[in-house]
Amino acid sequence: MKETTLNNGISMPTLGIGIFQITDLTMAENVVEDAIQIGYRLIDTASSYGNEEAVGKAIKNSGVDRSDLFITTKLWVSDTGYEATKRAITNSLRKLQLNYLDLYLIHQPYGNVYGSWRAMEEAYKAGIIRAIGVSNFSPDRVLDLSLYNDIRPVVDQIEINPWMQEAKEVSFLQENKIQPEAWAPFAEGKHHMFTNSLIRQIAADHHKTTGQVILRWLVQRGIVVIPKSIHHDRLVENSKIFDFELNQAEMAQIKNLDKNESQFFDHRDPASVKNIHDLIRNVD
Repeated sequence: MKETTLNNGISMPTLGIGIFQITDLTMAENVVEDAIQIGYRLIDTASSYGNEEAVGKAIKNSGVDRSDLFITTKLWVSDTGYEATKRAITNSLRKLQLNYLDLYLIHQPYGNVYGSWRAMEEAYKAGIIRAIGVSNFSPDRVLDLSLYNDIRPVVDQIEINPWMQEAKEVSFLQENKIQPEAWAPFAEGKHHMFTNSLIRQIAADHHKTTGQVILRWLVQRGIVVIPKSIHHDRLVENSKIFDFELNQAEMAQIKNLDKNESQFFDHRDPASVKNIHDLIRNVD
């Protein structure tokens, strides 16, 4: 897997596997172990996914040296704040059976993220976390966090796919040397993404699949990508995107597919903020 260098000097694979919504722990363990055997080194999970323990078992059973893996997990909204974040980091390390994390992200731009960031900075300086970043933060929130703290985020993990290309956001992040990372690169197949005629034609021209073209398009934009799959054949297929290149015309054609709309929800919408707040209260 190819790598990119983050703003603190460490290397991160440009392609990994996300395991969102894999709630069956045996399945999650098997998928991660399979992915590692195929050659994936970036594994992305989160405390809210409920499968950190399965990821930890897969890592332990993989036979791959820990230093060769790049493990990301995330802080959920209910754990924001200085003391709560310190506890959450300890809990994630315990569940993952790890001595350190490669990347730790604030999962949502809600709650006491500034207290959380202070705890994350301390863990980073202590060597418990190799890099710290955010997820679903808009440029204004990223900049505010960067300007008023000692350490700026190395990554912002956001929704990026052909229907939601986030051109301005990606440019902002890259200009500020913050690595954009795409979740939901396939938008879960919404709006018939896998059968789109343009993407299918480009795929045919390169003897590739539509999924491979989408992943290649993202990587060529300088975006780290973490597609999810539970199927061995698809995991293998997704990994084979470094032996071809899209030309400028093809990149421009895909650019024209942008609907500039989230396929899930807008993190800046007050209703979304309230929904997550109410969800946390109901769980508590």
